[in-house]
Amino acid sequence: MFIFAIVLSTIYTSYTGTFRIVDETEYQSGIYRMARITLERMHEDIESVYALPSGESSGSDEESAQVSEFVGEDKEIKGASADSLRFISRAHLVFSEQEQASGTAEIAYYAGENDEDEGLVLYRTDTPGVAEVSGEGTGGLVLCEKLQSVDFTYYDADGEAHHNWDSTTGEFKDRIPKMVSISLEFVNELDPEVPFKFLTRVALPMGRG
Repeated sequence: MFIFAIVLSTIYTSYTGTFRIVDETEYQSGIYRMARITLERMHEDIESVYALPSGESSGSDEESAQVSEFVGEDKEIKGASADSLRFISRAHLVFSEQEQASGTAEIAYYAGENDEDEGLVLYRTDTPGVAEVSGEGTGGLVLCEKLQSVDFTYYDADGEAHHNWDSTTGEFKDRIPKMVSISLEFVNELDPEVPFKFLTRVALPMGRG
Protein backbone atom coordinates (compact mmCIF):
# COMPACT_ATOMS: atom_id res chain seq x y z
CA MET A 1 0.00 0.00 0.00
CA PHE A 2 2.87 2.33 0.82
CA ILE A 3 4.53 1.72 -2.58
CA PHE A 4 1.15 2.07 -4.33
CA ALA A 5 0.58 5.42 -2.60
CA ILE A 6 4.00 6.66 -3.71
CA VAL A 7 3.30 5.62 -7.32
CA LEU A 8 -0.10 7.37 -7.31
CA SER A 9 1.41 10.51 -5.79
CA THR A 10 4.11 10.57 -8.47
CA ILE A 11 1.58 10.08 -11.28
CA TYR A 12 -0.73 12.77 -9.86
CA THR A 13 2.15 15.23 -9.57
CA SER A 14 3.21 14.53 -13.15
CA TYR A 15 -0.32 14.96 -14.49
CA THR A 16 -1.03 18.18 -12.62
CA GLY A 17 2.33 19.59 -13.71
CA THR A 18 1.60 18.73 -17.33
CA PHE A 19 -1.85 20.30 -17.22
CA ARG A 20 -0.44 23.42 -15.59
CA ILE A 21 2.16 23.77 -18.35
CA VAL A 22 -0.53 23.28 -21.01
CA ASP A 23 -2.74 25.95 -19.41
CA GLU A 24 0.18 28.37 -19.14
CA THR A 25 1.15 27.79 -22.77
CA GLU A 26 -2.40 28.29 -24.01
CA TYR A 27 -2.78 31.50 -21.99
CA GLN A 28 0.49 32.95 -23.28
CA SER A 29 -0.35 31.92 -26.83
CA GLY A 30 -3.70 33.72 -26.58
CA ILE A 31 -2.02 36.89 -25.31
CA TYR A 32 0.60 36.86 -28.09
CA ARG A 33 -2.06 36.29 -30.75
CA MET A 34 -4.25 39.09 -29.39
CA ALA A 35 -1.27 41.49 -29.19
CA ARG A 36 -0.17 40.71 -32.75
CA ILE A 37 -3.63 41.31 -34.23
CA THR A 38 -4.09 44.51 -32.22
CA LEU A 39 -0.74 46.04 -33.14
CA GLU A 40 -1.17 45.15 -36.81
CA ARG A 41 -4.55 46.87 -36.87
CA MET A 42 -3.24 49.97 -35.08
CA HIS A 43 -0.17 50.12 -37.31
CA GLU A 44 -2.30 50.15 -40.47
CA ASP A 45 -4.71 52.74 -39.02
CA ILE A 46 -2.01 55.20 -37.99
CA GLU A 47 0.08 54.67 -41.10
CA SER A 48 -2.99 55.66 -43.16
CA VAL A 49 -3.51 58.98 -41.34
CA TYR A 50 -5.21 61.46 -43.68
CA ALA A 51 -3.58 64.77 -44.60
CA LEU A 52 -5.77 67.81 -45.22
CA PRO A 53 -4.72 70.95 -47.12
CA SER A 54 -4.04 73.70 -44.61
CA GLY A 55 -5.29 76.43 -46.92
CA GLU A 56 -1.86 78.01 -46.97
CA SER A 57 -0.13 78.55 -50.30
CA SER A 58 3.57 79.25 -50.58
CA GLY A 59 3.99 78.47 -54.27
CA SER A 60 5.97 75.31 -53.51
CA ASP A 61 4.49 71.83 -53.25
CA GLU A 62 7.13 70.89 -50.72
CA GLU A 63 6.45 73.89 -48.53
CA SER A 64 2.67 73.78 -48.91
CA ALA A 65 1.56 72.66 -45.46
CA GLN A 66 -0.43 69.50 -44.96
CA VAL A 67 -2.25 69.03 -41.67
CA SER A 68 -4.44 66.37 -40.19
CA GLU A 69 -6.58 66.15 -37.06
CA PHE A 70 -4.43 64.18 -34.64
CA VAL A 71 -5.11 64.23 -30.89
CA GLY A 72 -3.32 62.01 -28.38
CA GLU A 73 -3.91 62.36 -24.65
CA ASP A 74 -1.94 60.95 -21.74
CA LYS A 75 -4.46 59.39 -19.34
CA GLU A 76 -4.68 57.00 -16.40
CA ILE A 77 -7.23 54.58 -14.96
CA LYS A 78 -6.63 53.67 -11.32
CA GLY A 79 -2.96 54.54 -11.64
CA ALA A 80 -2.43 52.57 -14.85
CA SER A 81 -1.52 54.24 -18.13
CA ALA A 82 -4.64 54.35 -20.36
CA ASP A 83 -3.79 56.76 -23.18
CA SER A 84 -6.26 57.69 -25.91
CA LEU A 85 -5.67 58.66 -29.54
CA ARG A 86 -8.00 60.12 -32.18
CA PHE A 87 -7.21 60.97 -35.79
CA ILE A 88 -8.54 61.04 -39.35
CA SER A 89 -7.52 58.01 -41.41
CA ARG A 90 -8.18 56.23 -44.69
CA ALA A 91 -8.13 52.85 -42.93
CA HIS A 92 -11.91 52.64 -42.56
CA LEU A 93 -13.14 49.06 -42.09
CA VAL A 94 -16.21 48.07 -44.11
CA PHE A 95 -18.57 45.48 -42.62
CA SER A 96 -21.54 45.97 -44.94
CA GLU A 97 -22.05 45.78 -48.71
CA GLN A 98 -24.05 49.02 -48.54
CA GLU A 99 -21.15 50.86 -46.94
CA GLN A 100 -18.55 52.68 -49.04
CA ALA A 101 -15.07 51.22 -48.90
CA SER A 102 -13.25 54.46 -49.74
CA GLY A 103 -13.14 57.81 -47.99
CA THR A 104 -11.91 59.02 -44.63
CA ALA A 105 -13.01 58.13 -41.15
CA GLU A 106 -12.33 59.18 -37.59
CA ILE A 107 -10.39 56.40 -35.87
CA ALA A 108 -10.17 56.48 -32.09
CA TYR A 109 -8.59 54.25 -29.44
CA TYR A 110 -9.48 54.48 -25.78
CA ALA A 111 -9.18 52.19 -22.77
CA GLY A 112 -11.90 51.32 -20.29
CA GLU A 113 -12.33 49.15 -17.24
CA ASN A 114 -13.46 45.56 -17.64
CA ASP A 115 -16.34 44.78 -15.30
CA GLU A 116 -16.13 41.02 -15.87
CA ASP A 117 -12.41 40.35 -16.00
CA GLU A 118 -9.09 41.62 -14.76
CA GLY A 119 -7.34 44.41 -16.62
CA LEU A 120 -8.38 47.07 -19.12
CA VAL A 121 -10.21 46.83 -22.43
CA LEU A 122 -8.95 48.67 -25.52
CA TYR A 123 -11.72 49.93 -27.83
CA ARG A 124 -11.52 51.10 -31.44
CA THR A 125 -14.15 53.39 -32.95
CA ASP A 126 -14.42 53.92 -36.70
CA THR A 127 -16.75 56.71 -37.83
CA PRO A 128 -16.77 57.31 -41.62
CA GLY A 129 -17.10 60.69 -43.24
CA VAL A 130 -16.00 62.73 -40.21
CA ALA A 131 -14.54 66.11 -41.06
CA GLU A 132 -12.90 66.76 -37.70
CA VAL A 133 -12.04 64.97 -34.49
CA SER A 134 -14.87 64.71 -32.00
CA GLY A 135 -14.73 64.35 -28.23
CA GLU A 136 -13.98 61.36 -26.01
CA GLY A 137 -14.75 58.07 -27.71
CA THR A 138 -17.56 55.80 -26.59
CA GLY A 139 -18.75 52.45 -27.83
CA GLY A 140 -16.79 50.88 -30.65
CA LEU A 141 -15.34 47.42 -31.08
CA VAL A 142 -13.09 45.66 -28.59
CA LEU A 143 -9.55 45.43 -29.95
CA CYS A 144 -8.16 43.49 -27.00
CA GLU A 145 -8.61 42.91 -23.27
CA LYS A 146 -6.58 41.82 -20.23
CA LEU A 147 -4.47 44.96 -20.62
CA GLN A 148 -2.43 46.35 -17.78
CA SER A 149 -1.47 49.56 -19.60
CA VAL A 150 -1.81 51.40 -22.92
CA ASP A 151 0.83 53.98 -23.73
CA PHE A 152 1.38 56.18 -26.80
CA THR A 153 4.53 58.26 -27.32
CA TYR A 154 4.80 60.86 -30.08
CA TYR A 155 8.07 61.95 -31.70
CA ASP A 156 8.55 65.28 -33.45
CA ALA A 157 10.90 66.06 -36.36
CA ASP A 158 13.82 66.48 -33.93
CA GLY A 159 13.22 63.06 -32.38
CA GLU A 160 11.97 64.50 -29.10
CA ALA A 161 9.37 62.37 -27.31
CA HIS A 162 6.00 63.75 -26.17
CA HIS A 163 3.21 62.11 -24.17
CA ASN A 164 0.50 64.42 -25.53
CA TRP A 165 -0.14 65.70 -29.04
CA ASP A 166 -2.86 68.01 -30.31
CA SER A 167 -2.76 69.23 -33.91
CA THR A 168 -5.76 71.50 -33.33
CA THR A 169 -4.12 73.93 -30.91
CA GLY A 170 -0.96 74.83 -29.01
CA GLU A 171 2.62 74.08 -30.05
CA PHE A 172 1.60 71.23 -32.37
CA LYS A 173 -1.12 73.10 -34.22
CA ASP A 174 -1.39 71.96 -37.87
CA ARG A 175 1.30 69.33 -37.32
CA ILE A 176 1.35 65.59 -36.85
CA PRO A 177 4.20 63.55 -35.35
CA LYS A 178 6.96 61.95 -37.37
CA MET A 179 6.60 58.71 -35.44
CA VAL A 180 4.23 57.11 -32.94
CA SER A 181 5.36 54.49 -30.42
CA ILE A 182 2.73 52.05 -29.11
CA SER A 183 3.29 50.09 -25.92
CA LEU A 184 0.81 47.49 -24.67
CA GLU A 185 1.23 45.62 -21.39
CA PHE A 186 -0.97 42.58 -20.74
CA VAL A 187 -1.81 41.08 -17.37
CA ASN A 188 0.33 38.06 -16.51
CA GLU A 189 -1.91 35.87 -14.35
CA LEU A 190 1.03 33.59 -13.53
CA ASP A 191 3.30 36.42 -12.36
CA PRO A 192 1.46 39.75 -11.89
CA GLU A 193 4.75 41.56 -11.26
CA VAL A 194 6.01 40.73 -14.78
CA PRO A 195 3.39 41.72 -17.41
CA PHE A 196 3.63 40.72 -21.05
CA LYS A 197 4.92 43.81 -22.90
CA PHE A 198 4.66 44.50 -26.63
CA LEU A 199 6.08 47.52 -28.42
CA THR A 200 5.94 48.82 -31.99
CA ARG A 201 6.58 52.10 -33.78
CA VAL A 202 4.79 53.63 -36.73
CA ALA A 203 6.56 56.15 -38.97
CA LEU A 204 4.46 58.82 -40.68
CA PRO A 205 6.40 60.00 -43.74
CA MET A 206 4.14 63.02 -44.21
CA GLY A 207 4.47 64.03 -40.57
CA ARG A 208 5.76 67.55 -39.93
CA GLY A 209 6.25 67.36 -36.20
